[in-house]
Amino acid sequence: MNKPLRRVAIFCGLLILALLLRDNWVQFVRSDELTTHPKNTRVRIERYANERGNIIVDGKPITGSVDSKDEYYKYKRTYVDGPMWAPVTGFASQAYDATQIEKLEDGILTGNDDRLFFDRTLAMFTGEQKKGGDVITTLNGAAQKAAFEGLGKNTGAVVAIEPQTGKILAMASTPSYDPSSIAGYSGKDEEAWVALEKDKNKPKLNRALREIYPPGSVFKVVTAAAALENGKVDDINAPTDTPDGWKIPLSTKEMVNHASGCANASLNRALEISCNSVFAKLGDDVGRDKMVEMAEKFGFNAEQFTPVRSSASVYDKKSDRGGNALSSIGQFNTATTPLQMAMVTAAIANDGKLMKPYMIDELRAPNVDLVKKNEPEELSRPVSQETAQKLQQMMENVVANGTGGNADLKADGVKVGGKTGTAQHGAKNAKRPYAWFISYAKTSEGSPVAVAVIVEDSAGTNREDISGGGLAAPIAKAVMKAVLKTRG
Repeated sequence: MNKPLRRVAIFCGLLILALLLRDNWVQFVRSDELTTHPKNTRVRIERYANERGNIIVDGKPITGSVDSKDEYYKYKRTYVDGPMWAPVTGFASQAYDATQIEKLEDGILTGNDDRLFFDRTLAMFTGEQKKGGDVITTLNGAAQKAAFEGLGKNTGAVVAIEPQTGKILAMASTPSYDPSSIAGYSGKDEEAWVALEKDKNKPKLNRALREIYPPGSVFKVVTAAAALENGKVDDINAPTDTPDGWKIPLSTKEMVNHASGCANASLNRALEISCNSVFAKLGDDVGRDKMVEMAEKFGFNAEQFTPVRSSASVYDKKSDRGGNALSSIGQFNTATTPLQMAMVTAAIANDGKLMKPYMIDELRAPNVDLVKKNEPEELSRPVSQETAQKLQQMMENVVANGTGGNADLKADGVKVGGKTGTAQHGAKNAKRPYAWFISYAKTSEGSPVAVAVIVEDSAGTNREDISGGGLAAPIAKAVMKAVLKTRG
């Protein structure tokens, strides 16, 4: 072979080798990436080629599938009470992909999960149509309804947790949207999507998990926990050394109280009437690093996965003394999700043990065989049992004698512990405040539910009438009653 032909042959050989390498790279190395790529139309076609499995609450599906009579996308997703359940389910759309449980458990719901290989193989031999598996949630339908209807036309969110297990019983967010309206890819679905994207009220935003707010006075239970755990307070009924007009460190300004009688108030009394000065001073006495440590034991400064991701709540690790004092009353840079405050409340109600929050109980194959069972998992021990019980005593006093009376369930023979909060925000606190309430119900058998409620904006309510006790506490009460009723 002469030299020119040999060079051509070598060059062609290199081209074939490059082609083989590229082919193997695409087929094997990038296989998963390309299979799940959002622009891969075949993925969407496959997702809706068969009936999708369901998301189950109280043994009943809150989702469904209908024949869409379409050439490419045979089945379209449907939702029962879509706006109420949207913060839990997310959406599955032929045009706009999927979110939340619909996205995270897509493999089970479509039947494409590797754990369903046997079911798919068996269906090939029996000739049965391929089906998706089911996602069994921990949600309580009555509690969800109470939360959603309680929020009504207000902007806000509710999270309810079973303290002993971490099971999420309710997760509501308003305003909401109907996932069915964007499940297809017709002109109407596109119109609905564009309207949702332009809506300044952000109905697709899951405020329970993805929005962080200044917690205001509900954070004082964390500061109380830090003070008790670090020996700054032993007797919750003993006077504290807190002068009237206590000055914020590194500032000439005095801490403003919105209640009278805060001078040297005991920890118990200070939580009852929500004294800013007492808790700001305690936060300063504990110190920034110990305050950060306590907040992080409750879950702050870390994302949570339920399995849907929740934004990280924040307690400032670098604030000066003045900033830490303000952070200790839930202002300055402190910011939290409703889920996080439900976790704080659940840990206190569970005698100091914080369980990992989760809302998927089981995954089941199309033939109802169990694929996976989630078990309760301890996340941390923020406080001792002794401290937790002191905090319970204080929170129960808030409901019995203080600002949380609207959540009282004494007539039902149930003790309720709670804390109200009215969080200021905006430049010079110019915006309408947020109304918070955290609570738990306690029976002779323990605490079956802990709740966090935030009313971000209440239509038609005057600024001076916005309060956690007035707006948020009745919602928490309704959710707790719903859980208690379903437990018998």
